Amino acid sequence: MKSIRFRFLVAALAVTLGAAIVKSQTTDANTPPPKHEHGHGFGMEGHQLDFYAKYLDITEAQRTQMKEVLHKEHSTMKPVIQQVHQMDQQLRQYEEGTFDEAKVQALVAQQAQTLVQVKVEEARIHNELYQLLTPEQQTKLKEFQANREARMQKHMQSTPANMPQE
Repeated sequence: MKSIRFRFLVAALAVTLGAAIVKSQTTDANTPPPKHEHGHGFGMEGHQLDFYAKYLDITEAQRTQMKEVLHKEHSTMKPVIQQVHQMDQQLRQYEEGTFDEAKVQALVAQQAQTLVQVKVEEARIHNELYQLLTPEQQTKLKEFQANREARMQKHMQSTPANMPQE
């Protein structure tokens, strides 16, 4: 069960980070401006970016600086995300074909090392973006994250009781 969750986490992380990298790229001048401001958070897709930018009242200058950080990090993150994706594809051959536990364990171990690299880079990028926030925005973000964590804990505690019995 934990292995499935781990693979799902890796796949979701790869998709989310890939989307953020693509989104962080500057569009050409003929493209109409976005309807919402984009800002905080590497590894977040459009609606989340919009939400944080609005929720934290990100200024245009902060938004520009954040885009620069994300653009700068694109070349660092893209190959690592591609590597995670390739490993997911390799794992799929063992799910759909002949299962070889030793090869799967080796591949998952390699993937775990790559995920560590992704998480370290993501934490560094989040720190760079966090440092661009004002103290008031940082406080507001911390409160939001604490509330979200409390809701997740409450949800996780109530989930087993709601699951059907076999």
